[in-house]
Parts: sequence; structure tokens; C-alpha cells
Amino acid sequence: MNIIIPIKQVPETSNVKMDPETGTMIREGVESIINPLDLYAIEIGIQLKEEHGGKVTVITMGPPKAEKALKEAIAMGCDDGILISDRKFAGSDTWSTAYVLGEAIKKIGNYDLILAGERATDGDTGQVGPNIAAYLNLTLGTYISRIDEVTSDSIVVERLLEEGYEKLQMPLPSLITVVKEISYPRLPTLRGKQKARMTDLPLLTASDMELEEELLGLNGSPTRVVKIESPKVTRGGTIITAKDEDMLEESVDKLIEFLKSKEII
Repeated sequence: MNIIIPIKQVPETSNVKMDPETGTMIREGVESIINPLDLYAIEIGIQLKEEHGGKVTVITMGPPKAEKALKEAIAMGCDDGILISDRKFAGSDTWSTAYVLGEAIKKIGNYDLILAGERATDGDTGQVGPNIAAYLNLTLGTYISRIDEVTSDSIVVERLLEEGYEKLQMPLPSLITVVKEISYPRLPTLRGKQKARMTDLPLLTASDMELEEELLGLNGSPTRVVKIESPKVTRGGTIITAKDEDMLEESVDKLIEFLKSKEII
């Protein structure tokens, strides 16, 4: 069973800054990690390989330093990694990202299943996985919490819904996005780290995939951020001080009046 897992590097810190001019995230100078929700896709992919044989390939689109994420995934147990990197990809929205990843997957070919995390913790849209499925014309299953059965031509999965669970039988190849309930990510092993260190990661650029340049990057992204505002968290309050008995009675009256105004009492 050949599995492809698209992963993403996201900022490790919650102190994320945005460029007010372009509406994109400023990633320079911020430590990056594998998107935590992608780790669950990596884990279940490795489990499927261990049970059914085959190969797990992780891919990521990003700057050259994104190879660190691929190396970590290989250290966990994935077989290969492919870095998709080009300055022309800078500022891509979810649609443009899915276009690039979809073309990369076409170039890789020979896959049975694409596994993706539910969403990325930086953008929080959950759109890239479904967009890839639409672009490649694949059957899509979202919010998958369990894989029950895998055959040569189909997969049976359990989908998490607000009101319960839904069981789906999907033809292969297909794409599924997984939630945290599906697995518990393993840690990289020493042997895995040694393998990752010796693994050469192929690089795919826009010219390698013969992509249409008008569909790439910020200019090729239909999403437009019109305005960015940082929410201001303020707390207004009144301090009532009672220094003697007379002021104590007055303070209590003010407190009762305040509680009544808020309809608490």
C-alpha cells in the first residue's frame, strides 16, 4: 500500500505576526515544527504500512528549512520525503497550495491513499486536504477517527460527526483527513534519526512540475485579506475601598447596586 502524506511546518510559538500589507504570516525568525495535527496522519500511515506493507512518502511545500519536518517524519518511520520549494510559491493561499501539492502528487504517482491532518494550526482552515482531493478528483473522507478495514480496492473508515459517528466505504485511491482520535503519534527513534540523516530529499520546483505561474504564490491566490486587526483585551472595573465602618456600609450598598445593574441579583 503506497501512502502519500502532505505535511506542513507551522510556527511553534503562539506569538505569530502578520504582514499588514500582504495579509500573510511572517515566518522569519520563528521556530517551526511539524503541524501537530499532521502527526496523527503520519502515525496512522506508518501503522497501515506495518500492517499491509508498502511505502509512506511525506511531502511538504515550503522554504528549504522545511526539510527539517520531512527528516522528523522519516525518523518516526516514513520511508521517503520530497521537498516542494520555490520562491514563486511565497504567499500561496489554500487554493494555490492545493494546486501545487496536487501537481506534485501527480508527478509522484502510484499511490493508494493520501492522508492529511484535519487542519493546520496556523491557518486553521481545514481546506487544503479537501482541495487536493477535488483537484485530483478523488473520493474524500473528512474527520476520520478510525480505519476499520483496508482491501486492495477499498477502505472502510469511521467519520466523527457532531451527533455521533458515520461509517464510510471508500474506493482506492482516495484522500482522508484524520482527527486526533485516530492514533497517538510515536516519537522518532535513534535508528530512525540515523536513517533520516542519511536520506537525500528530492527537491521539486515550479519548473520541475511545469506549473502555470499565474496560479502560484500571492498573485495566483484568489483569497484576499482586506484588513488585519489585532483584538484588544481590556478589563474595566471599579475598585471600592472601605477604610472604616462608615465606608464599609457605603461600599456594600455600591456593590449591591452594581450586582442589580448586571441583573445578577
